[in-house]
Amino acid sequence: MNEHVKTANQKRIEAIIKNLEARNMSGYYCENAEEAKAKILSMIDEDDLVSWGGSASLDELGIKKELKNVLDGTAPSPEEALENRRKAFMADVYLTGTNAITMDGKLVNIDKTGNRVAAMCFGPKKVIVIAGVNKIVEDEDAAVGRIRTEACVPNAIRLGLMTPCAVTGKCAECLGQSMCCYTMTTRASAVKDRIHIILVNENLGY
Repeated sequence: MNEHVKTANQKRIEAIIKNLEARNMSGYYCENAEEAKAKILSMIDEDDLVSWGGSASLDELGIKKELKNVLDGTAPSPEEALENRRKAFMADVYLTGTNAITMDGKLVNIDKTGNRVAAMCFGPKKVIVIAGVNKIVEDEDAAVGRIRTEACVPNAIRLGLMTPCAVTGKCAECLGQSMCCYTMTTRASAVKDRIHIILVNENLGY
């Protein structure tokens, strides 16, 4: 990434961090994925029970293999995965990405099963959110637009879903196999220092 672009991105991230503080959430700047991975690991105690929501950003970090005391909500067995998603509400730490973050510090997410957005709202003691600079948008309308065009399509293809967007590359407001069952905006945290957002000055995930 061009050094001038990175400097501009850093200024945007610093502005978002200030806005997150006003919303009872904590933000952190990381220069790259390796720095972000180290930051996340430093926020997890050895005895913490950790779970996570499906996230291409987390996969790119490769952080899951570093964790020992886990509830894998993406376990190979559908039955085990579902049970772990339910148990995740009792986790000490919940890791997730976000589909978009606005310049004024709101998190916007669209979910299929709802376990990820539900855990962001309530349950786990600490929520750590990873967000690449590609997730930054101006406002909520831009966030939803970004998710439907830049996130849902590659995610549907990755998961092998035959949604209209996976076939045509364009959102069709579908039902049936739709990935877009729940749309949630986190405008503030009811509990101070519960939600922590790691903002990375490079692209991560979709």
